[in-house]
Amino acid sequence: MGGFFGAVGLEDVIADVFFGTDYHSHLGTKSAGMAAYDKEKGLQRNIHSLNNTAFRTKFEHVLSDMRGFAAIGSLNDTDPQPLLIRGSIGTYAICTVGIINNADMLINNYFSATGGHFGAMTGGKINTNELVAALINQKNDFVEGIRFAQDSIEGTAEIVILADGGRLIVARDKFGRLPMLIGRKETGFCVSFESFAYRKLGYEDERELGPGEIVEIDTDGIRVLSPALKKKRICAFLWSYYGYPNSDYEGVNVEVMRNRNGAILAQHDKDAGLAQDIDYVGGVPDSGTGHAIGYANRSGIPFARPYIKYTPTWSRSFMPQNQMDRNKIAKMKQVPVRDLIKDKKLLFVDDSIVRGTQLRETVAFLYQNGASAVHMRSACPPIMFGCKYLNFSRATSDMELLARRVIMDLEGEEGFNHVEEYADSSTERGQKLRRTICDNFHFSSLEFQSLDGLIEAIGIDPDCLCTYCWNGKE
Repeated sequence: MGGFFGAVGLEDVIADVFFGTDYHSHLGTKSAGMAAYDKEKGLQRNIHSLNNTAFRTKFEHVLSDMRGFAAIGSLNDTDPQPLLIRGSIGTYAICTVGIINNADMLINNYFSATGGHFGAMTGGKINTNELVAALINQKNDFVEGIRFAQDSIEGTAEIVILADGGRLIVARDKFGRLPMLIGRKETGFCVSFESFAYRKLGYEDERELGPGEIVEIDTDGIRVLSPALKKKRICAFLWSYYGYPNSDYEGVNVEVMRNRNGAILAQHDKDAGLAQDIDYVGGVPDSGTGHAIGYANRSGIPFARPYIKYTPTWSRSFMPQNQMDRNKIAKMKQVPVRDLIKDKKLLFVDDSIVRGTQLRETVAFLYQNGASAVHMRSACPPIMFGCKYLNFSRATSDMELLARRVIMDLEGEEGFNHVEEYADSSTERGQKLRRTICDNFHFSSLEFQSLDGLIEAIGIDPDCLCTYCWNGKE
């Protein structure tokens, strides 16, 4: 995934962009960078790998080394950014968030049309930001170029540009799958993925860009360069999982949505007479906590933390890149509270069940520490399709998804014609899916939030939500 923060002001904004970018550390752990514009120094850039370290430890020096009244920062799990680009429409820094599924085609088209070249990374891969810049630079100005880039890209691209001269040109992705918010304070403006990041820095909500909208921001204000498009499909997973609890998207707070979502799950269990004899409700992982609190409050069952993650030495930013090592570290971090586990009937609310790898380890760990029952609830429906719009929880094959694997085992490829039934707990296929996962993972019971329940918890027009990973509908 990835996140961004940019600012322009009457005063130096390096500190704001440093802290604002750092507040996006939950969205990217591979690399990060900052770029700034100063009248004397011009455009400056600083990029570091974040493998086994944190943003602040690699970038604290910029507070003294960089200066500028306009700057942008980015954290991501993909390519190093921002890049400095010099093209026919000017010199600028660019960072992006999203995924380009047709990159090879776009690169070949560029070669055919221009005879030009790209700087290649290890293995010959082209930096996504350089490809986006190449598309933009084929047109006469930023607006025409950004439109051309977003129309050409199959996937998603949010674009943040720091232009020479100190102005920001920012574009929300074409269908608004990701957020882009603008904050204001007396001395200037900022643009951010997460709203809480700028609120903590003294900015107030100005507005949220619409899908495909392009604006220019400088110390004089905000100018719309290209109006918002009508069709919006913001990712519903923002609220369920990867958005930060303090943030708002489309006017809906993440933590409030998660509390509401958990309450809907609890009411469903109560109405169906499921899992009523429970000692404690807990969340797994941390992003499941808000859902679990909502479940506990509605059900009247005490909320508890039967195990605590030890994060002082192994926070998320320090997770190793190797999957085997990641699984080992995830297991090491779980420290039990035995008095809350031994002989207890526990119910956990997970933000989502994707592959189920670490969840299997967690349940085994609870039984090893004396739990008498472990019930599991997923705060979203079964994930049936790998996301093709964002660089988030992407599977190399849909068969990596737990629900798809179970359907294949139960019915073969024919089962994929009935994914809607498998998602629905009231159908025979839906019940069989849940029983099979329970047997494989040793859950005492399992239930998923319904798509209707999830949409109710978010509380915005369903036509404005992207729910592709659950129902395959674009």
